[in-house]
Amino acid sequence: MNSGLTLLLAFGIGVVAGLRSFTAPATVTWAAYLGWIDLHGSFLAFMGSKWSVGIFTTLALLELVADQLPSTPPRTGALGLSARIATGALTGASLAATGGATLLLGGLVGAVGGLVGAFAGYHARVGAVRGLRIPDFAIALPEDAIAIGLGLFLTSRF
Repeated sequence: MNSGLTLLLAFGIGVVAGLRSFTAPATVTWAAYLGWIDLHGSFLAFMGSKWSVGIFTTLALLELVADQLPSTPPRTGALGLSARIATGALTGASLAATGGATLLLGGLVGAVGGLVGAFAGYHARVGAVRGLRIPDFAIALPEDAIAIGLGLFLTSRF
């Protein structure tokens, strides 16, 4: 796979991290575990372990529930944004390793994708809730589905 396409996929998985911080690593760990992506021989090989699959899947499921709670801090706050940048970098680097691009560049592109996804997702969700005059969860659930579907789509391209 050429580096440009690999970096585009790394950016995309970063966007997924911006929407749901633990959905991106959960999909990457499942993709590595199932053999969709090959991280063997890289320092990110741990992403394909049963432990990583279990940990990131559990965190992703907990995040899907916590996102519905009114006490959940905003994704654009310091803690939420830091998590999205970090998981965007981790998953972007993982896809870069799979596609033959440099880990550093893949991580950087993934982190930028995390920023873009966080702010775009926030503004889209707030705008839809206000514009359609519907409860927040009515937008959050389709956003969950988009994050999961996009993560699976991106990791299955290799």
